[in-house]
Amino acid sequence: MSRGVQAAAEKAAESTLLSRNVTVNGRRTSLRLERLMWEALGEIVRREDTSANELVTRISDRRAASSLTAAVRVFIISYFRAAATDKGHADAGHGEVRQRRISA
Repeated sequence: MSRGVQAAAEKAAESTLLSRNVTVNGRRTSLRLERLMWEALGEIVRREDTSANELVTRISDRRAASSLTAAVRVFIISYFRAAATDKGHADAGHGEVRQRRISA
């Protein structure tokens, strides 16, 4: 198992839900997320130069019928998956990115 996968597994093992208040469209509500998810949301907020309230409001405005907590989790995963593409890694300057041929 790679160090990255092992570190992620160890963080998941310590996971407990934490409740925090956010304001969505001017209304205060609480979200229960794992510590790792709160950390990821904080990282996104810093990278995107926004506030948690503004970001969660945007997520809420665009969500389907899912709960707000589920929509936030999906957003976090989608955000980091986009960065995990070859282009995302190249843009972030991560390691050597091999060009892949895509056949139709």
